[in-house]
Amino acid sequence: MNAPVDLSPAAVFPDSARAAFAAGYPEMPHKLTHALGAHPLMELDALARLAEALPAASIEYNAADQPIGIDGKPAPTGIPIGETIRHIETTRSWAVLKNIEQDPAYAGLLADLLAEIQPAIEARTGRMLKTQGFVFVTSAGGVTPYHFDPEHNILMQVRGSKVMTQFPAGDTAYAPDEVHETYHTGGGRELRWHEGLLPGGRDFALKAGEALFVPVMAPHFVRNGPEPSVSLSITWRSEWSFAEADARAFNGLLRKLGLAPSPPGRWPARNRAKALGWRIARKLGAA
Repeated sequence: MNAPVDLSPAAVFPDSARAAFAAGYPEMPHKLTHALGAHPLMELDALARLAEALPAASIEYNAADQPIGIDGKPAPTGIPIGETIRHIETTRSWAVLKNIEQDPAYAGLLADLLAEIQPAIEARTGRMLKTQGFVFVTSAGGVTPYHFDPEHNILMQVRGSKVMTQFPAGDTAYAPDEVHETYHTGGGRELRWHEGLLPGGRDFALKAGEALFVPVMAPHFVRNGPEPSVSLSITWRSEWSFAEADARAFNGLLRKLGLAPSPPGRWPARNRAKALGWRIARKLGAA
């Protein structure tokens, strides 16, 4: 594990970025700037050491050359994770290090970054819950296939460049209700892709020093630029996001009973009734 590295509070997101975030959160995707720079914890060797120390369940890596749409998860390359990261220029790989907060140094970095935007978050969606960090290390030209994530997320580009194509959250044309329901009851989050979806997407080009806010469940795919990339996702959940997730799961239960439930509401809907229904069903062993 890496030794703690100090990061001065309020040093990474400038005032303009925090103002833009407060104006767009929680439903409007928008770009931000940051001054994380060449942070020592984001150097390839430090990330390789972190990857080698994390539990196997916290590491995912495979070939970078993937299609936008994919069924299931691709197989690993067979290259050890440390070598994959240290030689990302030539390994033609994609790697994600999950829950980096398991390491004290990275936990401190995550806490400092989130502390800068915490007031804006809590003013809109209440207290931050389940804060997590993810690091993505990608070879030139790599693709992260079409999917969605359950967290509020800021993707910070640290090295290299990429383009995220993002689609409207909550629109069944891009992510059917049944996929949401399957995911929130233990299934995958990969989405079926076809080129007819592309006109509905919005491209966000990111270079080092830029970041992108991604709303909860906004479908997206990512294409890496012409050189290796390192990105840091700082994520959190809210009572609203958990309520939406539980309402989705409850809808899945209703659908299995032959009903056709209406989808949960997006922000600021609370989805409390269906969320409570799901929690009761789990306690009763019906889910």
